[in-house]
Amino acid sequence: MLEYKRNQIEEAISGALEPSTHEPTSELRTRLKRLLDADRAAGRTTRSSDPELANYAFYSAEPPGSGIEVWFSEYEAFALLNGLRLMEHGWPQGFAVSVLRRVRVDLEMQHARILKLDGKALFDQEAIRRSAQPGDIWFDNTAPVLLTIVSRAGKAPLAQRGLLDCAIREGPAAAMKWIRETGGLAYAFTMFELVSVAFELARRLAQTEPRLRGRST
Repeated sequence: MLEYKRNQIEEAISGALEPSTHEPTSELRTRLKRLLDADRAAGRTTRSSDPELANYAFYSAEPPGSGIEVWFSEYEAFALLNGLRLMEHGWPQGFAVSVLRRVRVDLEMQHARILKLDGKALFDQEAIRRSAQPGDIWFDNTAPVLLTIVSRAGKAPLAQRGLLDCAIREGPAAAMKWIRETGGLAYAFTMFELVSVAFELARRLAQTEPRLRGRST
């Protein structure tokens, strides 16, 4: 399993989310740090049946101790990218951590599956146009996977709306079926497509190099 240093994660995520910038902004680095700190501070209870308590969102093991650098898996980089996407949507880091802890098992499995798909067929724009039907949600790949979140609606700001449920589903039809079955149509729901960002992040990670510890440039 490939592992990456913090600078590689920052550079790859920056390239995926902010392609016009030449290097990660201080704001992006701060948001990533807040996500990591919130996840670590919450701790975990591995024997719990509650996935939010049993899983870290962005780590696979307990802290290694002070002075030892933490390396991240490709999945953990992907989870961090999606944590930032949730925060860009207006939710605070605690909400993002909660969602990504809850879906950790399914999201990790889907991430591994997605990266084994044939990219050429997946992003065949002609095939996408041929299969499009009036009223369909448009996606830039032929097999979208959706992180779907149901939250309380109302007049409160988005950041104050509570998480009700979340799931990973393959395709909009499966996502809408899950929303109906969970009663989510009575609330607000949001979908985040995962396939395109998984491929883009993998491409960006492959272009990074680990930086020696202590180097600032």
